[in-house]
Amino acid sequence: MADAYVPDYRYEHRAMEQGYTAVCGIDEAGRGPLAGPVFAAAVILPPDCDIPGLNDSKKLTEKKREALFDVILEKALAWSVASSSEREIDDLNILAATFLAMKRAVDGLAVPADYALVDGNRDPKLAIPSETVIKGDSRSMSIAAASVLAKVSRDRYMLELAQYYPQYQFEKHKGYGTKLHYEMLKEHGVSDVHRRSFLKNLDDHLSKL
Repeated sequence: MADAYVPDYRYEHRAMEQGYTAVCGIDEAGRGPLAGPVFAAAVILPPDCDIPGLNDSKKLTEKKREALFDVILEKALAWSVASSSEREIDDLNILAATFLAMKRAVDGLAVPADYALVDGNRDPKLAIPSETVIKGDSRSMSIAAASVLAKVSRDRYMLELAQYYPQYQFEKHKGYGTKLHYEMLKEHGVSDVHRRSFLKNLDDHLSKL
């Protein structure tokens, strides 16, 4: 079962045994929401760095993610968070925009990575060698660290958006397609921070409210 996984350094060790010296983990947050950017993070941890409680961000409480965020920044050899905008998502499609955010995150590392462990099963075609790891945020410490940075960074961004667009109550749903979000769309219409490519069937959803 997926929940039985505990992140460790086996994937990082395997890459280092092949001669790589700066292995980064990469993960994204926010592929599914109707509004806001998609975020990605890249993290290089010191070999066998101990970060108690680190796991897939989806398995952690918001309070735990926030606490781990600061620990990861403190302990990481390098980290970077990047995003692709709503318009880029609409212009490119969500997968290509996610890959673009991942590339930006890798490019932003203060210590250049020479190998990447990427959560999932889709290859973002980075400029460095990489491997995909299914459920990587539950298996690799570096990917788990990236998942926390990406998730917390995006959630914080959506809280900022909530101040500028209070009518949509982004602080409650972070842009995901909840019943409340659709009710707010029905009442206020589509804003410039919504992903229009995700709202092609909006009338169908609104008719069911």
